[in-house]
Amino acid sequence: MESRSLILDYIFIFGTSFLIVYGLTPLIIKLAYKLNFIDNPEARKLHSQSTPLMGGLSVFIGFSLIAVLSSIIYSSRMSSFNTYYYLLGAMVILITGLVDDKIGLSPIIKLSFQVVVCLIFIHTNNIYTLFGNVYITVPIIVLWMTGLMNAFNFLDNMDGILSGMAGILAMGLYAISFIIKTPNIFDLSTSISILTLAFSGATFGFLKYNFNPARIFLGDAGSMFFGYFLSTMAIHVGQLAVNTMNDKIYYLLPVLLLSYAIFDISLVSITRQRDGRRISQGGKDHSTHRINTAIQSSKITALIVYQINMVIILMTIIVLKIGSSILLVIITIIFILVFNFFGKKLDTIPIVIPHNQIKKEN
Repeated sequence: MESRSLILDYIFIFGTSFLIVYGLTPLIIKLAYKLNFIDNPEARKLHSQSTPLMGGLSVFIGFSLIAVLSSIIYSSRMSSFNTYYYLLGAMVILITGLVDDKIGLSPIIKLSFQVVVCLIFIHTNNIYTLFGNVYITVPIIVLWMTGLMNAFNFLDNMDGILSGMAGILAMGLYAISFIIKTPNIFDLSTSISILTLAFSGATFGFLKYNFNPARIFLGDAGSMFFGYFLSTMAIHVGQLAVNTMNDKIYYLLPVLLLSYAIFDISLVSITRQRDGRRISQGGKDHSTHRINTAIQSSKITALIVYQINMVIILMTIIVLKIGSSILLVIITIIFILVFNFFGKKLDTIPIVIPHNQIKKEN
């Protein structure tokens, strides 16, 4: 009976979050125009007309409302999760992104706030020794979180790509947290299930307005918030997997799950470094741009990226269900090799290099 009740609660959480963002986003679009939060066409961008930003605010509001409501209604089930401190970190990164969307921030300032958010997360969850030693754990977690915040920021480069992909990944995180639910970690796994469903509902509610042709963009506020959410939930899911399987190799599970984002930022960083271009500046050289150039369809490109991530999630779940650490390592290596091959093929596709990526000669 408890299991059936929980499933109904989960459906309610997902559906309510979806409806809030679905209904709120048109109002956010009007607000963005009024406040002049507009993304204008540039050489490095695909859209040809001015489009409102602040989509990240819509998703954040929908997600936060359900997260707070759930922490009150299901307080006994979420007692082990610091919901309000978690939302504090999310709010800091959201505000940083909103300021960047409005006036522009230097990469070092954005990175500084990202690091602050990482330290808030580490402190409030008391995971200073997650990997044994504080001097090892803190740099790894900071690198993981900032890397993914920027990876998802980079991937927000085409209508519907990131919002759809993030919703799918959140459902993957939910599936894993539900599968490995055991009595000794029931509270934490339930908290992760609730939050991932609230997030995926919010992103899918937003996707209707963000899919090609997009009526609103996420902006840096949304993409960095997405990176914050997915990177932190992945850490928690990794903890659950390690505790359940009693094997630290299962920290590879979130790496496998989020491997497409890692692949994309690696492809961009390596090719830009090799070609003497600025890594931190936006451009049309991401995996998504290259796929789009090859097939000449933004919509199909988005669907391909969705399918790739669905396959990754399916493989991750299969590995978890089989419960073999050796298989996890083998599958991870296989994906590394596949992405390496895929990256080399994409590297042969011509790209447009915008002026802001070209380094000035001294």
